[in-house]
Amino acid sequence: MNNIRWLHISRRITQVVFLLLIFLMPVFDILRYDTATKELFIFGQVWSLGLKSGFYNDPSIYGATYVAVHFFLKAILPWVIVLCIFPLFGVLLGRSFCGWLCPEGALFELADFLTLKTIGQRSLYKKKLNDPEIKKGNKFFYGILSGLFLLIVPPLTGAALTGYFIAPKIIWHQITTGNFTFGVKAGIIGVSIYMFVTSILVRHAFCKYVCAAGLMQMLFGWISPVSLRIKFDRENLSRCTDCKRCEKACFMDVKPRYPKKDINCVNCGECITACRKELGDKCLFSYSFGSNTICVEHKALSLKCQEASE
Repeated sequence: MNNIRWLHISRRITQVVFLLLIFLMPVFDILRYDTATKELFIFGQVWSLGLKSGFYNDPSIYGATYVAVHFFLKAILPWVIVLCIFPLFGVLLGRSFCGWLCPEGALFELADFLTLKTIGQRSLYKKKLNDPEIKKGNKFFYGILSGLFLLIVPPLTGAALTGYFIAPKIIWHQITTGNFTFGVKAGIIGVSIYMFVTSILVRHAFCKYVCAAGLMQMLFGWISPVSLRIKFDRENLSRCTDCKRCEKACFMDVKPRYPKKDINCVNCGECITACRKELGDKCLFSYSFGSNTICVEHKALSLKCQEASE
């Protein structure tokens, strides 16, 4: 069982590690902007353009050129690099950031789990055909756990994210004394409201239709001929038992066996784990760069595929 679930466990580890990184970056001044001192901290150092001294010390053409080059290297170029991260991620790895690293995606999955354990379905609105089957458990226990989650996680996250703009030691002092400034209160309350809305009412619809980072990965991953995606082995389609484990494992409502690329797939690999539970080493799903779909028709599954490339 451990060999079957190693992919799932690995993904959970990367999600937790990245979440801790997001929480700890302001604490160690890896990345934060101090609104009080108007300083940007990057890896413990204050990021400064140094334009004032350069401009006033040498007003000649050479000095102006120095200022222009300096401004490009320290102001424009870093932003260009940051803006290229998600498109580049999409070109090479599809929406893998969403499935393996995104803290918000991890939050939505946790909300799915708690809702499933509490009321027997992922969504608060209605039960879906692809909702996974769950073992009978203590609904009261998971109800209490869900309540604690809503009371603790949003304010805690709000305090952590506010640390990107207000020194974390100041926030911690205000938490311990109970004397909050307007900025800290606004940060905690704002993030808490946002998390309540997204984790309870919206969830993965946000990933599909709103998240800019996800949409950039989706677009560039879709048009890229080499991006990472999950491949279904259609040459051995007869092995499929039509158990629908892969569909029930997918929290993005993707039909993993269908031949057309689904732009909502986040390369999480849960369908791979689900298929391994059913077929073991004869699993029909795998990761692949690019796509070459083979034409196969399987009456039992009503799957008709098309050539992905000529």
